[in-house]
Amino acid sequence: MAVRDAARGPPGPGRDEETAALLFERAHYRHDPCWLLPVPPRLCLACMLELLPEPCVSLVRKKHVLSCFQDALLRHASLVMPLVARDQRICIHFISMLFELLCNVEDGSVTDLCIEVLIQLTTQLKLEQTICCLLDECHKELCNMPSMRGSLATLTLLGKLVDAVPLLADKLVMEHSDLMEHLLRGLVYPNEGVQASVCYLYGKLYSSPVAAEMLLGHFREKLCPLFLSTLDGAQTKELQINCLGLLRQLLKYDLFVSLIMNKSALAESTEGVEGTPGKTSLPLVLKKLLLSRDETLQVASAHCITAVLVHSPVKHAPAFIHADIPEFLFEHLSSSSEVLVWSSYNCLILLAEEPLFFSKCHTVYGIESVVRSLQGSLKMNNTELHKQGLLLFAEILTRQPEEIKLFTSSAICRDAGRALQEAVRSPVLEVAAEALKAISAFLRKDHQSTPPVQYRELRALLEAMLSRCADFSQTPLSRRPLGHVSSRDSGKAILRRGKFLLSTLEGFRNACRLAVEFQSEPSAQENPFTAPSAEKEDTLEAFSEFLLSACDSLCIPMVMRHSEQATHPNLMEVFLSILHSLFIIVPHMKEKFSKKLASSSFIRLTLELKARFCSSLRHSALNQVCSSFLYYMILNLLSAPEKTEPLSKEELSVVSTFLQHGLPHISSRNPESLAFLSDRQYMEKTARQRQYCILLLFYLAYIHEDRFVSEAELFVAVQSFLLSLQDQGERPPLVVFRASIYLVSLCQDKDRALDEDLIYSSSVDTAHKVLIVLRMFLRRNEDVEVGGLIRGHFLLILQHLLVEHGASPSEASGNLPLLLSLLSLVQLKNMSEQELDSMAMKLLHQVSKLCGKCSPADVDILQPSFNFLYWSLHQTTPSSQKRAAAVLLSSTALIELLEKTLALTWTKVDSPRTELLCSAWLLTASFSAQQHYASLQVHQTLSVDLDQVLKVLSFPKKKAALLSAAILCFLRTALQQSFSSAFVTLVPSEAQPPLAPENTVLAPLGTSQVLSLVIGLQNLLVQKDPLLSYACVGCLEALLDYLHARSPDIGLWKSSNNPGRLMFPIAFHVVSQPWNRFLLFTLLDAGESSFLRPEILRLMTLFVRFQSSSVLSHEEVDHVLQGAALTDLSTLSNTTLQALHSFFLQVQSMGLLADHSMAQTLQTSLEGLTPSTSSAQPPLDMLYLGGVAVSLSHIRD
Repeated sequence: MAVRDAARGPPGPGRDEETAALLFERAHYRHDPCWLLPVPPRLCLACMLELLPEPCVSLVRKKHVLSCFQDALLRHASLVMPLVARDQRICIHFISMLFELLCNVEDGSVTDLCIEVLIQLTTQLKLEQTICCLLDECHKELCNMPSMRGSLATLTLLGKLVDAVPLLADKLVMEHSDLMEHLLRGLVYPNEGVQASVCYLYGKLYSSPVAAEMLLGHFREKLCPLFLSTLDGAQTKELQINCLGLLRQLLKYDLFVSLIMNKSALAESTEGVEGTPGKTSLPLVLKKLLLSRDETLQVASAHCITAVLVHSPVKHAPAFIHADIPEFLFEHLSSSSEVLVWSSYNCLILLAEEPLFFSKCHTVYGIESVVRSLQGSLKMNNTELHKQGLLLFAEILTRQPEEIKLFTSSAICRDAGRALQEAVRSPVLEVAAEALKAISAFLRKDHQSTPPVQYRELRALLEAMLSRCADFSQTPLSRRPLGHVSSRDSGKAILRRGKFLLSTLEGFRNACRLAVEFQSEPSAQENPFTAPSAEKEDTLEAFSEFLLSACDSLCIPMVMRHSEQATHPNLMEVFLSILHSLFIIVPHMKEKFSKKLASSSFIRLTLELKARFCSSLRHSALNQVCSSFLYYMILNLLSAPEKTEPLSKEELSVVSTFLQHGLPHISSRNPESLAFLSDRQYMEKTARQRQYCILLLFYLAYIHEDRFVSEAELFVAVQSFLLSLQDQGERPPLVVFRASIYLVSLCQDKDRALDEDLIYSSSVDTAHKVLIVLRMFLRRNEDVEVGGLIRGHFLLILQHLLVEHGASPSEASGNLPLLLSLLSLVQLKNMSEQELDSMAMKLLHQVSKLCGKCSPADVDILQPSFNFLYWSLHQTTPSSQKRAAAVLLSSTALIELLEKTLALTWTKVDSPRTELLCSAWLLTASFSAQQHYASLQVHQTLSVDLDQVLKVLSFPKKKAALLSAAILCFLRTALQQSFSSAFVTLVPSEAQPPLAPENTVLAPLGTSQVLSLVIGLQNLLVQKDPLLSYACVGCLEALLDYLHARSPDIGLWKSSNNPGRLMFPIAFHVVSQPWNRFLLFTLLDAGESSFLRPEILRLMTLFVRFQSSSVLSHEEVDHVLQGAALTDLSTLSNTTLQALHSFFLQVQSMGLLADHSMAQTLQTSLEGLTPSTSSAQPPLDMLYLGGVAVSLSHIRD
């Protein structure tokens, strides 16, 4: 009792007023002190149980007590709850008492307080009996209620109770199912507070999947139409929000969505009853909420639209599109509310999955809003908003039909591009990644074709995109605190970089595709509004060149760096398709670009990709791209090779055919490819085409210094391939054989010597085919290693041949003539003068020995041999010429053979082919010139019948211009040496009578022979054959020099036969013949500028020199000089310039210049124009005419 009294406190007026308010004084003394809370507020639970139901206690005091109790629950739950739960009967009584208070008071603040306390008690007690008690009380209250007027508090309590204890939803539906009828009554009760409470409770019930399933029939049969009608007619915000909350719960389930949308469709199809209960359309209701000025309702409406569409945009989007909802969503994009804009983005993204969204032109209407919204949102610090806006923009750009132009003005298109520029520069990786996708979709022809095409803006966009990717690819990997990069984190970082790079490349690929498509659009070539004086930056050509430059400087380095860490087939597929398209975009750069790619190991890279990812029919798209890329790169490389002539159209067509068939089937690694190339078994056509492709790839890779296979292994493989061709009797395309020879020559030092020389040991037919290919190869290739290979093997073959068949070389292999032809072609390839090495000297010795063992009838052997000897003498340096001539002059048998061959020139029986006679005369002239010039030792003299030589020139054979030129070359050499050669002896054909005194001066020529020779030269000149004309003029120059030296023009002299007759010196007599004027004008009749032909200029120089004004008058000389002064001298060949200069100097020395100003101008031009500054292409000196090796300078000079 003492404790109880202490607890009660001292009675009387001194008691604390607050404590008095919390205690029920007339009953408190009976209460056990354990019910009194030991901490403020000093509340006695027993007093509260007796005070709350007491009718005489004011409502204000009851509210105060409840408030203090609620405070104690919140602050001291650990002290209060054990007191409440210690006796279950008291607990149930307490809950019943509170519920009774809730139902009997009309003060909203008290009912709210009661509800809160009840919720706190039930959730913290966690006693099923108390919860059941409360549910029973609610059920009983609603059932006994004649109308729904007083149901608000009970409905509110149920809603919050289920919200606090979600499991109650299932219990309520299963055990109190008849409550649903009362809820329907509340939904139609004309009080929006009651309706709001009902919707709130429904929302909590439908949040449980189990309860929702049990309530499906209830919703379908009864609730759905009432609910849609309630939502449509809601006026208060509370009801609107609760209705939307219930709708959000319902829209989580696909079945409920279908029910609602079907009801909506039915309502829309019923005319004249819109707005009546049960005939309400959800899209129209949500549209109305979108049109409200309440941002919360607008956002909630957008969320509900999204909730419907996520189930099936294709199924449900048309209803919203027909309701014109996209129009209002686009309008909301201009809102300052980030939440509303974000919600509108979400709706529009889903609506964009329906084609009707585009066909009804909603995107055309709203694209400007999207662009403006994107520009504005990028200024906000909201990453999610940025991402959603870019996602929507990308979806619209991607799905927009090509036939419906999205951008109706170039200004909108420009703003869109600039917005994407800003977006891709975002420091947030996810935002930049979304921007890349939008850029890729933006770079579409129908989006960019609004004139004018803004290439400068496109370039700026691509530069921003590539720059962002480059910055990200160079960002160091994140490190752990200790400074180490974890392998897992590193892998994720590399993966992110790969995805970002892939998106960048996809955008760049679309830009390339855009450039290709615009090539066929005349209106897209340039901006027609650009000023004529402005730089042509806004042109397709400039844009295309930018694409090539950007790929070269940015795309390729980024991909190569990334491939060092990881290789993704999708990424490489896009990358190679870019390279492929650039061949088309910049056609004038495709060869140069291909060479750079090949020298950067792209052949190796592509083959490695095919081997790694494309075997066993995997990654077919990558295989196709790789094959196409290799196809075009190979054709480009072969069209403009560095060291060879380009292929003809026919050859390219052949290569194109086997590349198209063979490349897609190559997906093996290098060792496997070499093994396949080495296979000697019978090859079908398709397999052989694969071999061609592999060989060509190795060949081009080696040419561009990408040697990714062992040279020794490659040598063996190519050799086996060639032997396989021989086994099957096949003739491969010329380019394949050329590639084979190149690789064999290149790899020769990496392996033992050739096991078998195909040309020498094969059949004549096969060897002939090989020779044709080798001839093409040698004429087109400048690689000296090939010549070295052939010369080395040929020397060995000759040595063996001379040992085995020394007596009669003609009985040796039938391929010997072909081998000699090949050796001649090797010399033909060496166009530049170079020293003869030891191998060349050995070959000269062996070939001269071979010739010495032949007879003039062995034409097939002698012709290529003579060509080889002739070229060796002329296509080398002066010092080497001297050495070569000494070696050849030491071969007595060769000199004897030449003498026999020359003698056959004037025989009609057993005469060899004209070609061999040409070579013999040219060789003899060359030997004589070299011997005389260098005073070389003569081991064997060579005799020539001078009379027969002159006779042949006077009566030349038909169609033998080259033979006449060769004989003239020999005669010119003899005249230049004044017939005093130690090597050549000129003998008469028969006994000659004693010469007259005037003829002894000209010996061994006679006057009649001189005149006959001059007539012969004139007749040969009239034929107008260029080579023969050179030889004729050269011989005439030498003849006149010879005559002038033997009979100088010192005056007149008397004839011994007629002492009274005075004679001119013979040189002047020859030049002054009237026939020469007719000859000159016949030659000048060839064309307007024929006087500038070198041989005609040299002929006129002779006429001026020997003062033959009857042939070429002074006026005609002036006319020639005037014509030369009016000619662009830089276009003339060096030979013509030299002849013109000599003519001018001769005219000047003879004092024949009439117009001195013109002469001074011409002289200045000639002196300022050295042979090296002439723009004319210098002709090749060494030619192959009708099977005869000819040096133009030898014939001409």
